[in-house]
Amino acid sequence: MKRFFFLFALVVGICYTLNAQDQLRLAGGDISLLPSYEQYNTPYKDQQGKTINDLVTYAAGTLGWNACRVRLFVDPCIINPNDNNRQGEVQDLAYVTALGKRIKDAGMYFLLDFHYSDTWADPVAQTIPEAWKNLNEEELLDTVYAYTRMCLRTLVDNGATPDYVQIGNEISYGILWRGKSASSVGHIKPWETYAQNPDGWGRFCGILNQGARAVREVCPQAQIIIHVERAEKANDCSQFYKSIESGEVDYDIIGLSYYPFWHGWLDTQLKNTLETLHADHPDKPIQIVETAYYNSNWPSSGIKFDTRTLYPATPAGQNSFLEALITKLDEYDYVNGLYYWFPEENGNGGDYWNANTIVIDGWLNRGLFNPNGGKHQAYAGLYTIGTYARTPISAVENVAPTYQDGQYYTLLGVSMGTDRELLPAGMYIHQGKKILVQK
Repeated sequence: MKRFFFLFALVVGICYTLNAQDQLRLAGGDISLLPSYEQYNTPYKDQQGKTINDLVTYAAGTLGWNACRVRLFVDPCIINPNDNNRQGEVQDLAYVTALGKRIKDAGMYFLLDFHYSDTWADPVAQTIPEAWKNLNEEELLDTVYAYTRMCLRTLVDNGATPDYVQIGNEISYGILWRGKSASSVGHIKPWETYAQNPDGWGRFCGILNQGARAVREVCPQAQIIIHVERAEKANDCSQFYKSIESGEVDYDIIGLSYYPFWHGWLDTQLKNTLETLHADHPDKPIQIVETAYYNSNWPSSGIKFDTRTLYPATPAGQNSFLEALITKLDEYDYVNGLYYWFPEENGNGGDYWNANTIVIDGWLNRGLFNPNGGKHQAYAGLYTIGTYARTPISAVENVAPTYQDGQYYTLLGVSMGTDRELLPAGMYIHQGKKILVQK
């Protein structure tokens, strides 16, 4: 039986002064492959073994998530039209539009991650889309703007307006490479200053600003994130943002990848990077837009920091890492976002990302579900993520006058009907009051 707790008095017409700790914090995951799993009927279950019918609405209700991230490729099908050898690159515009609408309909914030590539974009690969590879520099700039604008317009027109937009994914070494040489358009080194390479940084910053211009025009309420993976190296990380600021890049938020096995310890590398970034860029909030940890099968190579002494490669160790990470982030009021990467990883016992297509060489073993023995049950970390979220009273105050018609609404204004018994667990607005529904 549900219990209803009235948490706040009427908010209409009441003014609040919010300190830094009362501001909105985002907590959720990058769920980019979820529809592909769903297509092949991969089951998802809660910790008691009960089937989760829709992981998106479950995240918004029971899990307490308030945001989800989705990647977007330019033309992922061009890699191989028959899906063979593709490693999760299925997120074209139609796919992302449908998933983005589900996220928004569930009342969550939507972070759109432009890869500006047909395949994975990261520090070692920022391959220019096949259709763009023969463009000259002026044509490329125009195309980045036109493509970004077209994608955003499509999303807005279909009820999937992004609230946050990444201009590129892990762009520490640049974007839209035709090769890996320093002369390649969009190629930079994060530790060098703008003055050391004004041509390279100028081209790179010009590309970023074309994407940013489209965001400002189509989604003026959205915030722009510039995302790097230099959480291990505080000075390199800060120098990167100093250089794009020298190039007058228009952005709002610093986005970081932080995987402890690659980027170091919470109390040393991450602490130093967060504090250095804030000291050098005090007007920019910081978000951890990617993090994850192993729940089994610690890799035999490719690991820089063996963190198993604190967090074993087990479901319990995975959850301990997340609890420790959230405790650390709680120390910084300028950090306001945390996304778990690929929480939906949950296959059927083979070397696959979804059922019987998109093959990879072995599981990543960082998901938040147990795929073994047909269990498909959630690990504790799935629930821990949501504890980082905090929603400001101001988010309710701005829309409270519409909540007088007997409907129940999510905190982002999505109507959930009038029957309280049908509501998933979560926070709602009803008759101008904020209530918590628990099962």
